[in-house]
Amino acid sequence: MIALGSDHGGLELKEKIIKYLEEHNIAYKDFGCYEKKSCDYPVFGKAAAKAVASGECEKGIVVCTTGIGISMVANKVRGVRCALCSDTLSAKMTRLHNDANMLALGGAFVGEMLALDIVETFLNTEFSNEEKHIRRVNQLEED
Repeated sequence: MIALGSDHGGLELKEKIIKYLEEHNIAYKDFGCYEKKSCDYPVFGKAAAKAVASGECEKGIVVCTTGIGISMVANKVRGVRCALCSDTLSAKMTRLHNDANMLALGGAFVGEMLALDIVETFLNTEFSNEEKHIRRVNQLEED
């Protein structure tokens, strides 16, 4: 299951991602927001990140206007490795090398077609499981 979260600036793109997930029979849980009214991205980014960290959801996708703020809040949750991506190569590499379990997107910076390509790449790329990458991911988790 994929955890989703957005603020008002990411709502439109999140809705397009939901359509993509539904068309591909990918289960998701939407942690909000649900309307264009101004709201605070930390509320929804944190809720989605906690679902990923707890194991309730396997991966997460969060969206705000730039993707920056919502990725920062997601990364404050222990066990989350959220990558802000604006191209498919970044999405591929963060899965292969960093075992990122959350993707952040900027709704004002990435168009629908590119965003859906990024989502597809992120969801379909497996972690490399190379020893050096396992070691580095483990170092990320250390205090």
